[in-house]
Amino acid sequence: MGSASTIKVNDKRTINAWAMFDWANSSYALVITTAIFPIYFNATVGDTVDILGFTFENTALFSFSIAAAYLIISLMLPVLSGIADYGGKRLSFMKFFTIMGSLACISLFAFKDDSVRSLYIGLIGFMLAIIGFAGSQVFYNSFLPIIVTEDRYDRVSAKGFTFGYIGSVILLIMNLVMIERPHWFMLDDWAANLGYEDLVVGGKTLATRIAFVMVGLWWLGFAQIPFRRLPKDEKTPLEPSIVSKGMAELRKVWQQVQQLTNTKRFLYSFFFYTAGAQTVIMLASTFATDVLNFETGELIVVILILQLVGAIGAFLFAKISEWRGNKISIMIQLFIWTIVCVVAYFVTEKWQFYIIAAAVGLVMGGIQSMSRSTYSKLIPEDTDDTTSFFSFYDVLEKVSIVLGTFSFGFINQITGGMRNSILALIVFFVLGIVILSRVTIQEEFSN
Repeated sequence: MGSASTIKVNDKRTINAWAMFDWANSSYALVITTAIFPIYFNATVGDTVDILGFTFENTALFSFSIAAAYLIISLMLPVLSGIADYGGKRLSFMKFFTIMGSLACISLFAFKDDSVRSLYIGLIGFMLAIIGFAGSQVFYNSFLPIIVTEDRYDRVSAKGFTFGYIGSVILLIMNLVMIERPHWFMLDDWAANLGYEDLVVGGKTLATRIAFVMVGLWWLGFAQIPFRRLPKDEKTPLEPSIVSKGMAELRKVWQQVQQLTNTKRFLYSFFFYTAGAQTVIMLASTFATDVLNFETGELIVVILILQLVGAIGAFLFAKISEWRGNKISIMIQLFIWTIVCVVAYFVTEKWQFYIIAAAVGLVMGGIQSMSRSTYSKLIPEDTDDTTSFFSFYDVLEKVSIVLGTFSFGFINQITGGMRNSILALIVFFVLGIVILSRVTIQEEFSN
């Protein structure tokens, strides 16, 4: 197992390369998960979908597909991260999941109508993209305590999220120009050759499908920067026994977590509040289009507000953390998240939703950045099992997303509306607040 002592820490070039992975893969998180694909999915498959003998609301099916993908990755990650940490294959697994996710995004070009074949391509491609994104993220996160010292966790973590917001917005704008002005790129002519009856809609549809390809190429292309700069894997042979050894590593870490009261409590709190936060982030655009009838152009404004304010929020709450500590920083954000859900339940006008979007954007980047850096501080300083420790963090995140998105979809399915689903998310934030109030982070009081 590699030792962090052999790696040059706080190296500016390495930190920038690490942050560039956020630049690369956040294009998926924004374009596929949040902005363009949800709109395209709902428009393509219709209000209800018959699949596997069941009839689903399209928004519920979208939620369930997210839950299923995160359930799969949550089952895979404990083994993979344990193997990666024991076998020194951190970077290799990061590359594998990146390639999987980027190719899955490219495959979404074939999702073109509501036929059974096309629908399965869309669902499977979307789910594989989620698995690729989530799988690469656990190994990406595990590099943080290896490449920087603890005093820089907050700032470097926020830098990664900021890189991600900027890069993803750049690609989103490029995609939107192509979608809104397909004739600039001669896509209307292409649509005519493909037999689209409505060339305006056909050109935009074709542009949307090309946008999915651009995400895959952007993700895979910019990921080459961190792949070349991050610490290389050890040349440890993958013996048949490495799976059992990897699981042994996880059991050892789990036993350590049981003895670390504050780490354990933080993980419980993180589990609940992440279920709420990630569900809001992933389904905000779906809520806007289905409940408030947002048009594509209006929704894009919402997405841009989320991203741009999110970059500010990541640094704002990093500053609050430096001033008052990580716990206070996260607590403030959880109260804002709770208020957002209450207000969203009653919102009826589009201008009100723009304000909600700004509030979500403010805490969207901060809650992820502060959670990652706070957990880094709660990992024992003398451990080499960083990937195994982060596997608990990432598995909990993935399982919490399963809980959050499934709950959202289930309530939507049985009530026929998403307002009740939004209101139910308050429970997750309240539980997170209550448990976090019992966590002590010693570093907060060392200044």
